[in-house]
Amino acid sequence: MSAEIRGDFDTKNRLILALRPDAISFLEERAIVRRLTQGQTLYQEGAGVTHAIFPHEGVVSMMAEMQNGRRVEKVSVGNEGFVGICCVLGGGDAISTDIVQVEGYASWISIKDLDEAYAAYPCVGFTLLHYAKTLTVQLMESIACNALHGAEQRVCRWLLSAHDRVNSDSFRLTQQAVSEVLGLRRATVSTICKALMDRGALEYSRGLVTITDRRLLEETACECYCRIKKAFVVGGTTGIASSSVKRVKTPIICE
Repeated sequence: MSAEIRGDFDTKNRLILALRPDAISFLEERAIVRRLTQGQTLYQEGAGVTHAIFPHEGVVSMMAEMQNGRRVEKVSVGNEGFVGICCVLGGGDAISTDIVQVEGYASWISIKDLDEAYAAYPCVGFTLLHYAKTLTVQLMESIACNALHGAEQRVCRWLLSAHDRVNSDSFRLTQQAVSEVLGLRRATVSTICKALMDRGALEYSRGLVTITDRRLLEETACECYCRIKKAFVVGGTTGIASSSVKRVKTPIICE
């Protein structure tokens, strides 16, 4: 388990920010904020879920593990969602192996405290169920994307989603991680990244990716990026957030 963060920090998770102020205070008082470190396993598939984990920055991949040892991403989670979706789908054990791909920080909220929030604040249940629906949209779009779109389009889509979930144009991400989450050969990812570097879309050095031309990435990515982005608009469109809640200027973007 990563170290607890003490002191002030910025609440950036879009689900939490979409709640009413009293519900936000309830959850923040009970949350434990911890670092997300690259390569960290938050839950192993089949393990008991004790906490819902709400990222404020960073990217977590919900991975499927095959008998031959290969892994591939089912969907990814950032500050638009939370890890531990089974707790709003009838309970049970973790349905994936959840691995941090891009470092950041998150709030750990116990299932007991989340159940209390459900009972006390209807907006909590409404918001989390809405997220479960949009996560399903992301999953279905990802299936279509993997079948219909090329490797370069998918790499650009994933890089854009990672960029949306961090507070900087630069973030640590290995090409090996990208190849694993997208089910691509490492050499394929390397060739794509080199081509994007040559075109000025990004810089890459020793595991540090810097987005230098986001518009070029958007033009190269497949349509799935925008389709999933639209599904993850929470807050004002759901009617659950109070007008006194701090609004984020950027749209809610998922994968």
